[in-house]
Amino acid sequence: MTATATYTESNIRSLEPREHVRLRPGMYIGKLGDGSSADDGIYILLKEVIDNCIDEFVMGNGKQIEVTIDEKFVTVRDYGRGIPLGKLKDCASIINTGAKYDSEAFKKSVGLNGVGIKAVNFLSQFFEIQAFRDKKTKAIEFGQGLVAEEMKRARASKEKNGTLVTFEPDEEIFGEYAWNMEFVETMMRNYAYLNTGLTLTLNGKRFVSKYGLLDLLNENIDSSQKPIYPVIHLVGNDIEVAFTHTEQAGEEYYSFVNGQHTTMGGTHLAALREAVVSTVRTHFKKQYEAADIRGGIVAAVSVKVEDPVFESQTKTKLGSTHMAPEGETIRTYVGNFIGQYLDNHLHRNKAAAEAMQDKIQRSEHERKELKGIKKLARDRARQSKVHNKKLRDCKAHYNSKHKNGGESTLFITEGDSASGSITKARNVETQAVFSLRGKPLNSFGMSRKVVYQNEEFSLLQAALGIEENIDDLRYNKVVLATDADVDGMHIRLLALTFFIQYFPDLVRDGHLYILETPLFRVRNKQETRYCYTEEERQEALKEVKNPEITRFKGLGEISPDEFKYFINEDIRLAPVEMPSKPKEIIDLLTFYMGKNTPDRQEFIIKNLRVETDVVDEDEEAA
Repeated sequence: MTATATYTESNIRSLEPREHVRLRPGMYIGKLGDGSSADDGIYILLKEVIDNCIDEFVMGNGKQIEVTIDEKFVTVRDYGRGIPLGKLKDCASIINTGAKYDSEAFKKSVGLNGVGIKAVNFLSQFFEIQAFRDKKTKAIEFGQGLVAEEMKRARASKEKNGTLVTFEPDEEIFGEYAWNMEFVETMMRNYAYLNTGLTLTLNGKRFVSKYGLLDLLNENIDSSQKPIYPVIHLVGNDIEVAFTHTEQAGEEYYSFVNGQHTTMGGTHLAALREAVVSTVRTHFKKQYEAADIRGGIVAAVSVKVEDPVFESQTKTKLGSTHMAPEGETIRTYVGNFIGQYLDNHLHRNKAAAEAMQDKIQRSEHERKELKGIKKLARDRARQSKVHNKKLRDCKAHYNSKHKNGGESTLFITEGDSASGSITKARNVETQAVFSLRGKPLNSFGMSRKVVYQNEEFSLLQAALGIEENIDDLRYNKVVLATDADVDGMHIRLLALTFFIQYFPDLVRDGHLYILETPLFRVRNKQETRYCYTEEERQEALKEVKNPEITRFKGLGEISPDEFKYFINEDIRLAPVEMPSKPKEIIDLLTFYMGKNTPDRQEFIIKNLRVETDVVDEDEEAA
């Protein structure tokens, strides 16, 4: 009989805010990460500091923000009013302390209402805050949220009013990390687009915008995307919208609330998508399909909401339904604004209206042309469920109400041996397997019609449930599980090309991953080490005595018992992320997947490596 653990008053513990933030950082900043993803925790810390500076600018104080990143140290200086000196310590270290509860001081605040800067403090191994106010200054230095040194009394200062924050994220919390300056630059650009008149500098590089979201789209839409008509830019009270149509597949949106980049959208983005469809139908007096109207749209929307409610602490999705407490709904506000301003714009700009309608009609024609092909693809998919073993499905699906739907994963494998190992090792509740039969079609530059006619891709689309759009996506994670050899990398590139070209939203929304599997197994009778890199292998060789070394040349060589560990307990997934600028996507696909140019041939020759069998070398050395 199993002993029952005691449960008494002594088991109940209350944590101080600092302890809680450090113990459960994900509740405050989302995931931790190592800086390789734009939503990793270190960027959330930086954002929280800058958000406070932006709030000052929005309230009319300070037109410049200076950011410096030197290795792991970050410094942010604004020229706002400066934190009141007597409250500097409270504002930096006591949760739920700040001016943002006063709606007169910060009506449409970006920051975390008394949490953000404290979370930065508690999660930094070094944190210093200094306020300059009315020719006086005061500073406090912290380590992991605890006071290390404090200026007890204010001193005279010739500095301009404002606040200076310096911090270094704590490696005890984040582990080894590094700042990706491309991610930080994107953050700076977005702040500039959303705050015309504000100048930001990053290590001396200047970011400023004159026309807001119009600049955002013009700088992010490359001419090779073929904008159908000049960007429509609409500005009203607490709302700004910019959009155009391109020849690209899918829909692309940049959405913001109170200056916060809501990467997952929310009620304001849903309202915009609905309002554009409604207004276009009314203007052209035709009940076009919503998918035809929005196909190829690239849009940016920014709204300012009083007391916004987000669906997570990191504020990536707006949950508010009203512009302000007891105010007009966001849906009605955005709908009325778009209905009036967009309709007026189309009446005044006949050429843009005609170009838009022509694009919609071409989308309609393409959809109808594809209808018969899609029917054949669906029939083929139905037959495959009965006659074909390509898909080994799971029980929980992302588009269902199943309690484990969020954990649903589809592994896309190459060949029967790899799919066989994963199928035997998988969790049948949440993990499915789709087996490719060799190298799929290179879909770069091909029409959707050709791709739909391809049996392999039509079956894959049916398995994913994305034939119409990704709203019915059946798996939260789509994982490319290919060998780490030349053929496996080629198959991976072909699959990536397919998803990026025809289902960019699936990539943009963070559903596509690459499975990292071990290259080596180093073991003796006492222990087994799995190594994912040559460096890990060298480290294992130093620590495992008299090892037996196995080089995994293909996934099929890994036994189901071992695979169970790699896809469950210690699964390593590398997210596939879109480059920050669309032009970079086009350039990459053209270079690697387009015609075999002299430039590509030269690149291959320069980077060609002949890999020796490292296992044999180690055995010889032994």
